[in-house]
Amino acid sequence: MKREIILERTIDTAAQEMLEKATEEHIDTAWDRYEAQEPQCGYGLLGICCRNCVMGPCRIDPFGNEPQKGVCGADADTIVARNLARMIAGGAAAHSDHGRDIVEVLHLTAEGKTQGYQINDEEKLKRIAQEYRIITDERPKEEIAKELAEKAMEEFGMIKNTIQFAERAPEKRKELWKNLGIWPRSIDREIVEIMHRTHIGVGAEIASLLLHGLRASLSDGWGGSMLATEFSDILWGTPKPKESTVSLGVLKEDHVNIIVHGHNPVLSEVIVDAVRDPEMIELAKQKGAIGINIAGICCTSNELLMRKGIPVAGNFLVQELALISGAVDAMVVDYQCLMPSLPSIANCYHSKVITTSPKAQIPGATHIEFDPEHAYDIGTKIVKEAIEAYENRNPNLVRIPKKIVKLMAGFSAEAILEALGGTVQPLIDAIVAGKIRGIAAVVGCNNPKIKHDFNHVTLTKRLIEKDILVVETGCAAIANAKAGLLVPEAADQAGEGLKEVAKSLGIPPVLHMGSCVDISRILNVAAAIANKLNVDISDLPVAGAAPEWMSEKAVSIGAYVVSSGIFTVLGAIPPVLGSKGVTELLTQGLKNVVGATFAVEPDPEKEAELIINHINEKRKALGLKETPIETVM
Repeated sequence: MKREIILERTIDTAAQEMLEKATEEHIDTAWDRYEAQEPQCGYGLLGICCRNCVMGPCRIDPFGNEPQKGVCGADADTIVARNLARMIAGGAAAHSDHGRDIVEVLHLTAEGKTQGYQINDEEKLKRIAQEYRIITDERPKEEIAKELAEKAMEEFGMIKNTIQFAERAPEKRKELWKNLGIWPRSIDREIVEIMHRTHIGVGAEIASLLLHGLRASLSDGWGGSMLATEFSDILWGTPKPKESTVSLGVLKEDHVNIIVHGHNPVLSEVIVDAVRDPEMIELAKQKGAIGINIAGICCTSNELLMRKGIPVAGNFLVQELALISGAVDAMVVDYQCLMPSLPSIANCYHSKVITTSPKAQIPGATHIEFDPEHAYDIGTKIVKEAIEAYENRNPNLVRIPKKIVKLMAGFSAEAILEALGGTVQPLIDAIVAGKIRGIAAVVGCNNPKIKHDFNHVTLTKRLIEKDILVVETGCAAIANAKAGLLVPEAADQAGEGLKEVAKSLGIPPVLHMGSCVDISRILNVAAAIANKLNVDISDLPVAGAAPEWMSEKAVSIGAYVVSSGIFTVLGAIPPVLGSKGVTELLTQGLKNVVGATFAVEPDPEKEAELIINHINEKRKALGLKETPIETVM
């Protein structure tokens, strides 16, 4: 493969090196498979194909050369709205099922039925229990945790009929949700209702379908995802700023290398403990290794990074490249964003791919099913598998990129407040003075349609240059970490106002707030600022962006962020352009409904302009100054 083609695929130099190696060794990657799919189905890209029953599949010709309705009579608007709603349901289900797993582990831990887990943040446990009106005085933490977990379990069904964390939103936002009929009643109920509404012969009116899609997304953002974040903090500790490293260069030639990949910290937390077990380290030495090295990919990596400082190997599109390094002895996966191609690539080397969830089994992988009641024993068994694989490593096939980049992560909402002295007021003061012009959340996936990491990094650089504080989660945060933007020294790349604030606090101008579910942390910060000012979130100079998104989870995230009143720009075009009605509703009509809209802009330079202009408009509406003035921090 020509060098220029590789350079067009990614800006990550370690990834470029592994793509060269993949070419040399005749291994296909996601980029190759994407190119083999071209031209992709035009009907699918526009969202105007329907497979919701077997009278079809039906498609609507955007040029009018074929019938303009499906067999049942559904037109392009209905088909696109149904398809989009189902994408929201899929994404909300994935994140909320993650939340359910964490709630269940907290409940089992409270009952003393898990192995290797304990309640690490008792203060947060009591604080959240009080939100649920649970008595905490003179009660053991296990008893409080059990009652809290049971009350959270009620939010997945029909008993409670409301979601507690939604009460954190500003009063104006809560009133708007209730008046629109989109107040989230429960997590599973809203997801199931989407599937019902989009079944053959049910909902056909686009506003009704999409409003319920927003309702389901709110049950994710303010429900399932927020439960996942908050209850993970209770179990494993609320993140605080810590330093680590990122890049495929964190792999070590003379160590057993274990990659943890996926999204759920339940397994990876005990893997870390097992890796540090002296017995496991001694076993690795007996096999010829110096020790055991653990690193992460995707949001399982972000979870471990935030709490334990575990190094990051890379984001979504790096998962195959990590195996191509020839140095990974075991890639241990839980669920979400796992490529089914992993075992076939691992077979080219000595590497083992180990699946652990009954929800995410992959043909060709070794399956060791995880059970929280025997967590540490299973973690140890998995580590032993990696150590045994090390003996079969072929040194001639090992190539580890040399580049390693430093980063700082761990900016939970609590950590941000602590840095500000326990209140959001200094942040508000900096925004009022123009030192910080506004806040932008840059989040989301990688997508081989888009040059790997380029949009994330370019957008982020343009925003901080204009004194816009960037907060990040997921693959976007890893992209900017690799680009060197997650260290305090990166403040030199920011505008004068943001630079001054960041240097005074000793923080980066780009704050890593966690995994995908941790976008709920961003919602909490936005709500705290709005509540302090007695305004709605939609009044604030804030915006969201998903420059390289690709998953259904991202659709749900975008929906709940916009539903919360935050203007959001997407870098990849969603499958809605086949319906003028749906497109106009998402990009224009929602402004008068929830106070925010989507925009689509593949060019990160133009994406930055949209966000900067939006933040300037919000500042003007609040009567804030247009240029930075004296120091306020």
